[in-house]
Amino acid sequence: MLTILGFAMIATFLVLIMTKKMSPIAALVLIPALFCVAVGQGARLGDYVIEGVGNLAPTAAMLMFAIVYFGVMIDVGLFDPVVRGILRFCKADPMRIVVGTAVLAAIVSLDGDGSTTFMITVSAMYPLYKRLKMSLVVMTGVAATANGVMNTLPWGGPTARAATALKLDASEIFVPMIPALAMGLLAVFVLAYVLGRRERKRLGMLTLDEALARDAEPETVTVGAGGGGGADRLRKSPAGGGAASTEETAGDRHADGADDEEFQGLDPNRPTLRPKLYWFNAGLTAALLTAMIMELMPIPVLFLLGAALALTVNFPHMPDQRARIAAHADNVLNVSGMVFAAAVFTGVLTGTGMVEHMADWVVGAVPDAMGPHMAVVTGLLSLPLTYFMSNDGFYFGVLPVLAEAGAAHGVSPLEIARASLAGQALHMSSPLVPAVYVLVGMAKVEFGDHTRFTVKWAVLTSLVVLAAGVLFGIM
Repeated sequence: MLTILGFAMIATFLVLIMTKKMSPIAALVLIPALFCVAVGQGARLGDYVIEGVGNLAPTAAMLMFAIVYFGVMIDVGLFDPVVRGILRFCKADPMRIVVGTAVLAAIVSLDGDGSTTFMITVSAMYPLYKRLKMSLVVMTGVAATANGVMNTLPWGGPTARAATALKLDASEIFVPMIPALAMGLLAVFVLAYVLGRRERKRLGMLTLDEALARDAEPETVTVGAGGGGGADRLRKSPAGGGAASTEETAGDRHADGADDEEFQGLDPNRPTLRPKLYWFNAGLTAALLTAMIMELMPIPVLFLLGAALALTVNFPHMPDQRARIAAHADNVLNVSGMVFAAAVFTGVLTGTGMVEHMADWVVGAVPDAMGPHMAVVTGLLSLPLTYFMSNDGFYFGVLPVLAEAGAAHGVSPLEIARASLAGQALHMSSPLVPAVYVLVGMAKVEFGDHTRFTVKWAVLTSLVVLAAGVLFGIM
């Protein structure tokens, strides 16, 4: 009976959040509370929640202060020279532009927020793609895949969810995964190089002046290209909309100085910039990441100290500090709220015994020959499951069951947790990820075109991460 109710609770949760009938936070709280009553243990709901909150508090603290820290670093201009350097490196070479897109998306992904990554990447790179008539789905595909790999950072979401669901330390999951994730990121850079060479062959190499001159010509351009042809072609319209529409000529832009502004990427005059403190911020970030990798202190403590120090030094006046905290409050509230809401879901699932009964059923369904390889099975399952369901659904609903099944065959929860991260390169192009709509919307790309182009490359990248994890003995 508990097995059926457990699967019914997970299914109800997934259906409600996938159909957007309830928010993930509301579903994480109300659905398990209802099922806790249904199994006759409603009187113990409070105990399950309090125990869960105590276990998840460090993870919530890490996410809160990591978001504040990297948000402040973007505000004060730590990444501005990187953006400008990438734009100078790219020039008008399609191959360099695609590689630069991957590098920029990977670097900006350090803040752990996909929407921020895509806004900065598209703002910086879109003018170059548009002027050179490059395929915009190449830009969205490379950016999404790079962000998917980097999204496995402990403050990015999936690692924190895995740690939360299995009651593990996020650093124990993430640090050993670094070699495998590095191979995944290398695969993205190789992919960007190959796609860039394809674009260079199609378009040739131009100087920026030639690109600007071409931009003024009303010719047919490619706005979406799949892997083997079949490109969709549109003619530039004189005004108003379309992926390749042009509302003004290059000469008009030169006249009003818009060219220089378009190629900035980030607003160079925003009041939060702190150029005199650049090297302090760079050194602080390097020290923070080094301490995290060396595990000198728990990650939540590191980011708590780092965020406090960054705010105090960069914004010594209290009104300015409050303004920076308020600017990132939405992200902080959404993420930390999700973690604490998950305490209800995982607490009920574990406390009532449902997860053990479901695991017994899964163990019986897995052939004995596959039992010792549950980590690989989990990694393979993470590709379709994290694409067709949200991270909340997979990590809080499915992963605990896989972990219990693996434990029955001697596979540690840490290996299961690490393997579960393999599918993130694909997950970032899922229709259930809000950030991907920011990406395709700003790039003026149809979501269907993005999906058709990106999925195959994202699957390949995820398999590289999984294979590297097995090769390095991480899972």
